[in-house]
Amino acid sequence: MSLVDRFGRVATDLRVSLTDRCNLRCGYCMPPEGLPWLPNESILTGAEVNRLIRIAVERLGVTEVRFTGGEPLLRPDLLSIVSAAAQLRPRPRLSLTTNAIGLTRMAGPLVEAGLDRVNVSLDTLDPDRFVALAHRRRLPETLDGLAAATVAGLVPVKINSVLLRGVNDDEAAPLLRYALEHGYQQRFIEQMPLDAGQVWRRADMITAEEILARLNAEFELLPDPVARGAAPAETWLVAGHFTADGKPARVGVIASVSRPFCGDCDRTRLTADGAIRACLFSRGETDLRGSLRSGATDDELAELWRGAMWGKTAGHGIDDPNFLQPTRPMSAIGG
Repeated sequence: MSLVDRFGRVATDLRVSLTDRCNLRCGYCMPPEGLPWLPNESILTGAEVNRLIRIAVERLGVTEVRFTGGEPLLRPDLLSIVSAAAQLRPRPRLSLTTNAIGLTRMAGPLVEAGLDRVNVSLDTLDPDRFVALAHRRRLPETLDGLAAATVAGLVPVKINSVLLRGVNDDEAAPLLRYALEHGYQQRFIEQMPLDAGQVWRRADMITAEEILARLNAEFELLPDPVARGAAPAETWLVAGHFTADGKPARVGVIASVSRPFCGDCDRTRLTADGAIRACLFSRGETDLRGSLRSGATDDELAELWRGAMWGKTAGHGIDDPNFLQPTRPMSAIGG
């Protein structure tokens, strides 16, 4: 039986947070001084992660698994976790969201383990701005990681960028141009109310409409004939630009706030400490770790997971005057 909710949506895309730790301090995710990390004993072990992914794939109909963080490359047993997921039948599609620091070393081994592709977070091409945004001087490592991912075959390599008003909102076109020149797929993501300080304000957010206006000033964007389906990104063709294999180049915008796509959501989330979240913006979650460590059977864990998803709300409610941000920031939820 699949992960269906009361509105008929079926979750087939599992986001697995492997750690809440990160080696950057991007302001829309965590403060410059960092956050108290989850205690080690609360983090799911590799065997526990593997078991829950197996249950999701074999019993609950999950067909795609994305590993997130924090920064998943910081997880010491990442390769063995990816390898175990790749050996499941039916085999799920496997991807990773990363800041690419360390990917020059890990790209090849990740391919050997069974990873299919990566999304890389990159908000600026300017070294000084990178420091201002991430509070670390590590832009070259991210750019090198992107290149290494392509060489290793983790394609299509997608870039995820968040534009912040007055900080890097003039880089929409430069980021897309960089992606086109290097064969990456560019995605822009509206800043979401998931910051640790909970200071997000809709009025400060660069909207999808603004992003597209900046892009259309330098590129001709055409409607994408390929159906969007449940994908979070709305995509456009970039006229006159093509991928290495001759296909039309695309750019995407994930407009979770101004153009919500909750009605087509197919995602379920597992936090690093073993909680199921039906929605990225949920204030409640269902603990699996306690039941798992108390000896629950696969059937019992699967039933708990189904119950968590059955209670999923119709939408994230950001436009509701009574909306409250999740108590966990993005780094502790996973992308």
